[in-house]
Amino acid sequence: MAYRGMTFGFFIFIDVAFTHIIKNMEKKADSPRKQRHPRPDWLKVRLPGGESYNRLKSLVREQNLHTVCQDARCPNIGECWGKGTATFMILGEVCTRSCRFCAVKTGMPPEYDRDEPGRIASAIKKMGLRYAVITSVDRDDLADGGARVFSETIHRTRTACPDIRIEVLIPDFQGNSESLRTVVDAQPDVVAHNVETVPRLYRSVRPGSRYRRSLDVLVEAKRMKSRLITKSSLMLGLGESREEILEVLDDLRNAGVDIVTLGQYLQPTRDNLSVERFYTPEEFEEYRDYAYQIGFRSAASGPLVRSSYHAEEGFPLNVRTY
Repeated sequence: MAYRGMTFGFFIFIDVAFTHIIKNMEKKADSPRKQRHPRPDWLKVRLPGGESYNRLKSLVREQNLHTVCQDARCPNIGECWGKGTATFMILGEVCTRSCRFCAVKTGMPPEYDRDEPGRIASAIKKMGLRYAVITSVDRDDLADGGARVFSETIHRTRTACPDIRIEVLIPDFQGNSESLRTVVDAQPDVVAHNVETVPRLYRSVRPGSRYRRSLDVLVEAKRMKSRLITKSSLMLGLGESREEILEVLDDLRNAGVDIVTLGQYLQPTRDNLSVERFYTPEEFEEYRDYAYQIGFRSAASGPLVRSSYHAEEGFPLNVRTY
């Protein structure tokens, strides 16, 4: 599938996006709630707390910011916030898609906050971060998918923190190459886009997305800037097979992806997909070893690994990509 720009008129696009939202909200509402399976011991984490955690929580609240740590109910929030790191989520807290693994709110978002990029930059400076991760909800209601807000956030952050390394975890922008170019031209150090699951499960897990389109985002980003580091992530436990996992790793490497992460899917609420299987730490180690074997620059694989978990460890701070 070619990576192509937007071809429909904006108002037609909005109508299609809104219809998609309604259909997926109805599907989620009609889905029977399944009993959650008890988690094995290796998935148990400490309750969040401590001085750094409370300081960051206060900062996020005072600046009226959103983090994927909170909105997606990440199990590592206590550890990451305790170390003074966070993944900032721009463009609001309402997503235009309805991925069935995700706890982020779904619907038609309000107007985005034009002062948000400056507040993000201010918060990152106050935290004294050397490495920042910025992501967003999907904004299919915006003509550029929010690409200009990503660009402004990157520029404002670099102005406030000249030595910062910036990773952006971006949506697929509905295959709009101009939006992707806007983000790449803003010179992030790492562009991440998650495939999340295997192709066979996309219709039930990510009904608003396409596996091939996600691969195209990663291929095109690298084509636009060869020195750019690209990254993707895969959740396990949704019903995929070992062969399918290895095939996705092969696809990502063939797409030129440098960094890959694999983690256990955990059902965030009873309205989300249930866990089909819990993988052992040893199985995650096997997939990590395979990733290195086929040439990934960095691979993190473990039950509690998430896309931006210890993100700075996969990227050398003395390297510039622009």
